[in-house]
Amino acid sequence: MRVLVTGGAGFIGSAVVRHLTLDKGYKVLNIDKLTYAGTLGSLKSVENNDLHQFLRADIRDRQVIADAFAEFRPDRVMHLAAESHVDRSIAAAQDFIETNVLGTFNMLECARNYWQSLASDARERFRFLHVSTDEVYGSLEAGELFSEKTPYDPSSPYSASKAASDHLAKAWARTYDLPVLVSNCSNNYGPFHFPEKLIPLTILNALEGKPLRIYGDGQNVRDWLYVDDHARALDLIAAHGKAGETYNVGGRNERRNIDVVHRICDILDKLVFAGRPRRELIEFVADRPGHDFRYAIDATKLETELGWKALETFESGLEKTIRWYLSNEWWWASVRGNFDGAHLGVPTTGQRV
Repeated sequence: MRVLVTGGAGFIGSAVVRHLTLDKGYKVLNIDKLTYAGTLGSLKSVENNDLHQFLRADIRDRQVIADAFAEFRPDRVMHLAAESHVDRSIAAAQDFIETNVLGTFNMLECARNYWQSLASDARERFRFLHVSTDEVYGSLEAGELFSEKTPYDPSSPYSASKAASDHLAKAWARTYDLPVLVSNCSNNYGPFHFPEKLIPLTILNALEGKPLRIYGDGQNVRDWLYVDDHARALDLIAAHGKAGETYNVGGRNERRNIDVVHRICDILDKLVFAGRPRRELIEFVADRPGHDFRYAIDATKLETELGWKALETFESGLEKTIRWYLSNEWWWASVRGNFDGAHLGVPTTGQRV
């Protein structure tokens, strides 16, 4: 099996690459631009693995991507490359439109041209998995869940750009019969997570005794999914999902932001005592514009049709994640300089959690 992965030096992408090469024995071409959130350090375990080939490239570069298809000749494409941080999209939306929309368009066109050149049996096997987010659905009221039929209602430049790319992927399936699948996932967490996001930044700031600043009153709810569980799900969808279908991937682990931060503080207090409870570091700051209140995924379709099940609970996954950060300063110290901790989308200074 030959799989072309875009964004494979990022957080979720690197987990996918490690799973495909180390667990499944697939040959992988990993295409990544190596922006601030992509690092080859996340691929250290496969850096000398003959199954892993790395190409530093921009997915908007039509000729480079077309050549990559022609030379590598993938059986599958797993398209994860994207700008993904809401705060950054509020401050600078253009990068999100160019990468997430135009980059996806370019990937679809290169894939379509390559697919049309294949012999009939190879065309039948080929799949293009477009990896997206639950944020395209907007915000939920209490008791509701996002399903694959939920109407799109994006709130931020980031989620709008991902919604646009989802529509492109589905249109290429309907118009050109390109065997495209789309996945929409809930919030991921785990090792190698760039420390601008809630969990890794809270872990590192709490370790260093810095303020743990939380948007609004901390009541916003997210559904948390351990990244290795997500990687397994994506492989399963690409292998056995039905072309043209959408699959939601969620951990069934809803937590308020304040509860997530509290739990991180409590685990760290148990593992590395700091002289006083780390909960005392918590501060609340002005909420960001367009902040969705609640996300929650209904993963029934994935669980029943493809037999996927998350292996980590939030409690087991979070402690595993914290222990990983305690043991891997070599990784996070090298990447943390790429983020100053500011609230990028809000006219307020300070560390974001």
